[in-house]
This record gives sequence, C-alpha cells and structure tokens, in this order.
Amino acid sequence: MPEPVPAAKPEGGDAPPADGEPESTELTGLFVEKPPEQVVAIAGTDVTFIARVDSTTLARKPTMKWLKGKWLDLASKAGKHMQFKETYDRNTKVCIYTYEMKIIKVVPGDAGGYRCEVTAKDKCDSTTFEISVEECILSGVMYVCFHTCRDAGEDEGDLDFSALLKATKKRKKPEEEKPQIDVWELLKNAHPSEYEKIAFEYGITDLRGMLKRLKKMTVEPKHSEAFLKKLESCYSVEKGKKIVLTCEVVDPDVQVKWLKNGQEIKPSAKYIMEANGNIRTLTINKASLADDAAYECVVGEDKCFTEVFVKEPPVTITKLMDDYHVVVGERVEFEIEVSEEGAHVMWSDQELHKEKDTKYRFKKDGKKHTLIIQEATLEDIGMYHAWTNGGHTKGELEVEEKQLEVLQDIADLTVKATDQAVFKCEVSDDKVTGKWYKDGVEVLPSDRIKMTHIGRFHRLTIDNVKPEDAGDYTFVPDGYALSLSAKLNFLEIKIDYVPRQDPPKIHLDTTGNMVSQNTIIVVAGNKLRLDVEITGEPAPTVVWSKGDQVRTLQRADPPPCRDPVTEATGRVRVESRKDLSCFVIEGAERDDEGNYTICVTNPAGEDKAVLFIKIVDVPDPPEHVKCTSVGEDCATVIWEPPKFDGGAPIKGYLMERKKKGSSRWTKLNFDVYESTTYEAKRMIEGVLYEMRVFAVNSIGLSPPSLSSKPFMPIAPTSEPTRLTVHDVTDSTCVLKWLAPEKIGAGGLDGYVIEYCKEGDTEWVVANQDLCEKQGFTVRGLPVGEKINFRVVAVNIAGRSPPATLQQPVTIREIMEHPKIRLPRDLRTKYIRKVGEKINLTIPFQGKPRPVATWYKDGQPIDPKMVNVRNSNVDSILFIRSAEREHSGKYELVLQIENMEDRATIEIRIVEKPGPPARVKVTDVWGFNAALEWDPPTDDGNCEITGYTIQKADMKTKEWFTVYEHNRRTNCTASDLIMGNEYMFRVYSENLCGLSEDFHTHLPFSIGLQYKPNPYKEKDMNCVPKFTQPLVDRSVVAGYSTAISCSVRGFPKPKIVWMKNKMIIGGDAKYLIQNNQGVLTLNIRKPSTFDGGKYSCLAVNELGQDEVECKLDVRGKSKVV
Repeated sequence: MPEPVPAAKPEGGDAPPADGEPESTELTGLFVEKPPEQVVAIAGTDVTFIARVDSTTLARKPTMKWLKGKWLDLASKAGKHMQFKETYDRNTKVCIYTYEMKIIKVVPGDAGGYRCEVTAKDKCDSTTFEISVEECILSGVMYVCFHTCRDAGEDEGDLDFSALLKATKKRKKPEEEKPQIDVWELLKNAHPSEYEKIAFEYGITDLRGMLKRLKKMTVEPKHSEAFLKKLESCYSVEKGKKIVLTCEVVDPDVQVKWLKNGQEIKPSAKYIMEANGNIRTLTINKASLADDAAYECVVGEDKCFTEVFVKEPPVTITKLMDDYHVVVGERVEFEIEVSEEGAHVMWSDQELHKEKDTKYRFKKDGKKHTLIIQEATLEDIGMYHAWTNGGHTKGELEVEEKQLEVLQDIADLTVKATDQAVFKCEVSDDKVTGKWYKDGVEVLPSDRIKMTHIGRFHRLTIDNVKPEDAGDYTFVPDGYALSLSAKLNFLEIKIDYVPRQDPPKIHLDTTGNMVSQNTIIVVAGNKLRLDVEITGEPAPTVVWSKGDQVRTLQRADPPPCRDPVTEATGRVRVESRKDLSCFVIEGAERDDEGNYTICVTNPAGEDKAVLFIKIVDVPDPPEHVKCTSVGEDCATVIWEPPKFDGGAPIKGYLMERKKKGSSRWTKLNFDVYESTTYEAKRMIEGVLYEMRVFAVNSIGLSPPSLSSKPFMPIAPTSEPTRLTVHDVTDSTCVLKWLAPEKIGAGGLDGYVIEYCKEGDTEWVVANQDLCEKQGFTVRGLPVGEKINFRVVAVNIAGRSPPATLQQPVTIREIMEHPKIRLPRDLRTKYIRKVGEKINLTIPFQGKPRPVATWYKDGQPIDPKMVNVRNSNVDSILFIRSAEREHSGKYELVLQIENMEDRATIEIRIVEKPGPPARVKVTDVWGFNAALEWDPPTDDGNCEITGYTIQKADMKTKEWFTVYEHNRRTNCTASDLIMGNEYMFRVYSENLCGLSEDFHTHLPFSIGLQYKPNPYKEKDMNCVPKFTQPLVDRSVVAGYSTAISCSVRGFPKPKIVWMKNKMIIGGDAKYLIQNNQGVLTLNIRKPSTFDGGKYSCLAVNELGQDEVECKLDVRGKSKVV
C-alpha cells in the first residue's frame, strides 16, 4: 500500500467560488491545486474541476482517479456527459501534471460527494469535494441540494429521487421568490428540536450528514501532545488487498491501542501491529467489506482517528438470462450466474419491482440467482431484467394460452319418450370445467337432469326424455373460446300393433379390440366390455357360453338355463339393453382366456357367433438365478426364462444387484438384455452381493425373481515372485520364492509346487498339502534329469498364474570347495571378561556337507570345557562361563574329502589386575611428597593402563584422589599441609577396571620449614589504548547488526558507548558486550533513524581513549 502523503489544511474559512468555477486551496502534499470543497452548480450548465500534481519527487508518472461516493470509479462513466483530460507542460522546469473533470449540462443526479485520488509508486494523496445542484424555476428560484450521507454504505452517490419529486410538485404550484438563506448558519444557531422542521422547510435531504459536518466545523482542532504525526484523514483500499495505517508518537517506548468502531483490535494474522522506534503501524491483510470502518490509535487519553474505505470490485454477470416461451400454468425459472458468491442482485420487469410481489420467489445457490414464477399467466408477459453493480442482463417471457383439444365431440341424439339421453364429450385437460347450455340458456341440475365431470369426460344425462327437452345443447369449457354443440331430437312414434317376426341377427363390431374377426386381446387386470348389437322380432333370447358354461339373459320368456347371470351380478356378467347385449369381464384373469359363444334365438330362428378372448399379462419372474463364476470386480450370472411369457414374446431382461444386508437395489442395465447370461462388472472385491432378474414383454415388467445366493467377487492372487533354486543334490531341489505382489480380499491359503521333465507336458504335484512357507524341498527326483519347476499360489478363488523357472534344473550334486566366512569382529583378538558367556557362530559353505573340527593351541578341544555344534551352514563354539584358562588360539578346520579350509580365532579372557607392590615415599620437601611402587605381579591377562593414587589425612582419615590414570610407577603428591601426617594407597588399572586390592604406605609427617622463593612484583598499570578501532558500516534497515573494537588498559577501564555524542542508555534495542577487552555493540533491527556516528570511550584513572565510526542504514521499499 503506498504511503499516504499528508496535506495541509487551508487557513481561514471556506470562501464560496465565483460563478460556479472551482477555487484552489494551498497544500503541502502532492497536490499543487485541489478542487474546492463546496461547489454549487446550476442545472443545465457546464462545470469543470481542476487538480494539479507536483511530480518532482516522484519516481514515476502519477495516476489520477476521479471517484463518486466511496467506490464508484467515474472513468467508466466517461462520455458525452462526463469528460476527463490530462495535460503536462514540458516547457516549464517544474513537473506539473494537470487533471480536469468536466461535467456537461449538470443534472440533479450529479449532486453528491466526490473524491480525486492520486497514487505513485510509494506515495498517495486524495482530496474530497461536494457538488450541490441549484434548480431553476420560471416564477422564481428554488435551491435543491443533493447530498450523500457518509454513512450510507453501498448507496452513497445515488440520486435522491425524493428531492426530484418535491421539485416536480413545486413546478405545478410556483412559489414567490424568497431571499437566499444560509442554511449552515440557520442550523448552527437552531435548537436540536427544530432540525427536522428546518430540513423539511428548506428541502434538506441529508440532514445527518450536514449535522456531522457542522459538528466538525465548530470543534477547533486540539493540539496533540502524544503524536508527532497523526493518521491520515482517510485511507482507500481495494477488497482483498493489504493496507498499512501509520502514525508517529512522541515517546518511542509508549504502548498504543488500536480500535475499530470503538472496539479494541486483538493481534492476529489479519491485524498485525508493529512498533519501530517512534513509528506505530497497523497492517490489515486481505481487506474485506467488514474492514470498512472508523479506526483509532489511542495513547493514554489522546487519540487520532481515520476512516478506511474498502472498494468492492464490481460484480459481473457470467451467465446471461435466457428467453422463455411457455403456456399458461407452466413454471418459469430465469437463472443467471454472477462472478462472486453472496452478491446482491436486483430483479425487475418493465413496470414492477418483483421483490415486492409475493407471486415471485427468489432463490440463491452460490453464484446462481434464480427468479421463479410458479404458474405463468398472461399478465406475466414482458421483459425481465437483472442488475448487479457491474452488469445487466435481460430475458423476455412469452406466455400463450394453453390449447384445448377435443378428443371426442358431442353427437346428435334422437330419442323416444321416456328414454334416456346422454351427451358425452372428452377434452385433453382433465382439470378443465365447463357449463352446459340449451338454446343459449344454462342448464341447471335437477332430479331428471344430471351433469358429471370425471377426468377428461363431461356428461349431461337426461332421464325420461320429454318433448320439451328437444333443442340445441352446447358445452362451453371455462377459460377457452371453444364450444361443443349437438342436437337432441324427440321422436314420437305411433305404431299400430301388427304382429311381426324377424329372425335374430348378431352384428359384431370388428374395429375395436379385435385383432382378427373373432379374436379379442385383453390385458390382465383390465376391464372387457363387449357390446354386441342384436336384431330380431320378437326380442330374441341371448345365451353366452364358454365351453360347457352358459350365461343367459332373458329378453322374452326364456327357457330355464344353467348358471343364470342377472344384471350387475358377478365379475363375469352379461348386461342387456334394447337391441344390445353387453358381455363384461371385470379385472380380466388368465383363466378367462378361451372361446366364447353367443347364441340368440326367437321363434323365427337362431344365430350364433364364436369369439376367442386372449388374456395377455406381464410374464412370470425368471427362475433359478445363480452365479457361476466370479472375478476381481465382476461375476457371471445365469438364469432360466419364465415358465409363462404372459401371452406375448419375451423381449429381454433387466438385472439388479445389492449388497447383502442392504435394502437398496441398483439397476445394472437400462436397455433390455436379450441373453440369459450376464456378466456384472464394477463390483467391490470381498463384498457379498445378491442378484435378481426381471423379464420384459410388450405388456410390461414381470415381478422380480428370487434373489440369487450371496456371492463374493474374489480374484486369484498374482503369480509368486522371484522363484529361484536355492540348492540341488542328487535327489532333491530346494526352491525359494516371494509372496505375490497382489493378493486381494481372498487372502492366500498356500502354494502348490509342480515339476515335469524337460520336453513333457504333464506336471506332477510335489506337495500333497498346501505349502504355507515360501520355500520347499522337492524330493525323489531322478539323478541327471533336467526338471522344470513352477509354483502356483492358491486361495478361495482358485489358482494364480504360475511362476516358472526360465531354465530347467539338472538334478546332480554340485561339488563346492569348503570356505569359512569368518565374521569381521573375529579377525582380531577376541577379548572377554571372566564369567561372561561366549557364543561364536562361524558360517561356512561347501558341498557336500563339510566336516568341521575345532582345535585349541594345536590340540583338539576338550568337550568338557567348550561346547561345539555343527550344522550344514555354520559351526557354533559356546562357553557358558569364561575362565582365564579358556584363553588361547582356536582353529576351525573345514574338510570335504581331500579339500580343506582353516580359520584361526584368538580368544583372551581378562580380569582385574592385582595391587601394585612395595609402595614407598622416597622424598618429602615443602608441601610435596614423592612416591614410588612396583607393577603388580598379576596384570589380569591384559596390559596395565594406569594407576590411581589416593591420600588421607590422619586427622580425618578421608581419602582423596591425587592422580587418576597415572601411567608411571611414581608420582609427586602436592598441596600437603605442613605438620600433618598422611597415608597413601595405590590401585592398578587395566581394561576390566581398578584392582580390588590396594597397597597402603604407613603414615608420615610433613616438615615445618617453608622458604618461599623471593620475587619482585611487576607494575601492570597502563593508560587505556584501543588496539582495534571501529570500522564504518552500511546496513539494510530491519536486519540486526553489530560494531566491534578492542581495548587494553589497567586498571580495567570504564566503557561508554555514544551515538552522535549522546550516551546510549538502557535501551532494549542496544546490547553492549565486553569479553576480555573485545567490545561489541549489537543493534537490533535498525531503522533509518539509527544511522549516525557511533563512538566508544574507555576511561581509567590514568587517562582515556576514544574511537568512532559512521553507521549508514539503507531503507528497504515496502511491497504491497
């Protein structure tokens, strides 16, 4: 973040500009000239604002931004209304940049707060100003001020439409011209209870903002005693960037508090507080909208304030709105996507803000914003818009009336008296209602007239038709410009009774459910209603029969029949109307399939017809579903077709599977699968599954089959790895291998080893039981034959691929020279202490099995003293408790026939040595005594490494060590006390430690004469003198450094460090060290203020000396 450059406040009060032109103010920051703080512009005129920047001290060209409100960048509004200009005078020596903003034909919407902000590489400066618009009226002058509240948040800078409305109303009723009144003076002198009255009277729309500014104007600035440099008046930062607030305090050691909106800020990763000398900084990382607030730096009772403005980047629309074309009643979803989550989106159409209408629902899902219209109507037609602060999109909605189709029209009816008339129609929408009309008059229901609406069918039933019922009947659906009409004709017949006889006749309709002339197909569960027209005089008797069953309905006086069926009786029944016989089967079943005969008779004759009714149904479920094989992630399932195909050919099958214990079935195929064998894939190894199958025909889906037995996808392991031949004899072969790389959920049960002769194809199993180890010895092999070997891993899923040797193995004993592999630690002298255990393992090789023999010092070892165990590959020498007689040279001889190999091991058993012999005092002088002794007679079987000498005063008899690890057999005991008697004892020491016994010399006394040697004390006094001076240094700010020198002098001189001739006190930033005359001054994280001349002064009673150096601290640039 660039460092803000403070600007000096202008002296004196605010002077109004002349003729609307901006006035300049005097500054000390980057600005040479600023726009005036208050500008009153007349609507319809042009106004220009000028700002000049001095770039003499800048490293690069400055950048200027003109802003309205908090964050609205006016560069995006450049055009006919707003124009921006930048000029630079190259003729003058002063580098001045001139920036102009021109507003052409000012409108009331241009009123508000503005800010111009100039930034360079490491500096920035800003200034604010306000524009008020003066509205001109024909009959007078009215001033309407448009202000923006500084606490308005995101709405700052928008137009004040309430003021515009007030101005419009006043145009209708012009007022007399009033003298201009200074509203600021009026508010300053008014009582707070009169503020709202004044605001209403003079059209003030931003009363809160004016009161805040009035309060700042009346309060005189108070001089701060705690701050050298206060915080800037405001800071601006983009969302997500870093900002640094900096102030300078008087006391470099004082503690400060940082407040945000009055609440103390705690240090965190987001808020970093630093103190560097007198500079106090607050760093805000990744600024968000929540950081847009007022901040304070508090030192005791003193405070300094600032305000941080966080500029939110505009939210753009990444997915535009689509157009919709729907019919009435359909759901509409206008969806857009924006660039950031949680962004504010405003919806509206041409006339109405949709968020105010409860008919519309809004949905937010991350970056998606959706406007939902549950049921579209014709009123919803129009253009819909969506706005963000950085984008706009629109979509058109077209709504059409839903077309209503007539599936069955009303037919004309001709009925006789007392008959029933039924008007019936069918439309496409089952929710549509309607009304019936007769000759244009609405028909009302009564005991004789009934109107019904069932699904898509509308019926008008008229019982006991009368002559006045004749006329035109119309059905009008509600909401549709549609009508269905039919005519009811009343037939009045007068017949003289003349006996007539016509033979009966059956008239079959072959256009309905019949697939042929005498076959009818019915889906099981559906209803069959077969209407057969019958003619004949007198009325014939109708008899329906299936096989030997007979169903009759008497139309005259029928003869008795078997199994009579009356109307509305039973599932299978016969209904009759005049000239019509209806055969009905409710809920057809498979047993209803067969030949049906209808026979009609009367005195004039007889007629018959045979019909075949075929019942079709969904097939039975498939049978015997089972799993035949499994793989790592697959399984093969087979089944048998269903016994009954439902009367229609089987088209295929659908399969489902589930995990055992679960109730959730998963479909395996969506297209019909024709075969009865299916391989299910993408299964999890080691999990139990169950399968079931559905059969499919043209009627539908069968019930599911019984679930298969649970099965588990398991794959055999991969082949064993690294199969090698470990050993071969005349009849055996030792094989070794490693486990398979991939074992899987089935685990590993063991291995099978197989072999065959070279050229044969028949493999012989070498092990009857599974081998669980990774090695096996194949026995009983023929000598001299070439044999191939292979190893197979076995688990519950079966055998793995075999691991085979690349070449056959010749079965023959291989002669190998004996070779002893002596360990490295046994190639040197092997030393152990008495009583320790010795266990030596000597590996060897050789074929056939060699003979191992041990010797000690050229003689065979005694098995009572040393234990030996030999194997095919090594020989072990074991001594349970070592003694010194076990020391010696041990030799291992390895023999195979006339070949041999030898290895020698030297073992030495050691223990603690004996005590020294003949300890005596040979001489005594002053405070000293000379001792001598002889080496011990027993050295413990190893070299004596030294002696330990101790002394004891006869008064205390406490022993003190005089010497340790003394290599000689004599020593001198010093620091003895004259007149006392002493005893001495000496220990011998070897690899095992000190000897347990010791030799003691009897007490003796020290002489009383002491003659010190005369000497002359040397005078060491000298004046302080620096032997190494200070050296000039140049360091980078923020990195600790040190300066050093060296001094000598006696008495020890006093050291004083100074900076710029000022003594450095107890500042924690400096660390002073003095080590044997080497003087060091450490400076922790120096800043540019720490540069200067440093000196070091050394003083004692004989004189003084001083050295100095120059320290240059280079600043480092800040990176935002």
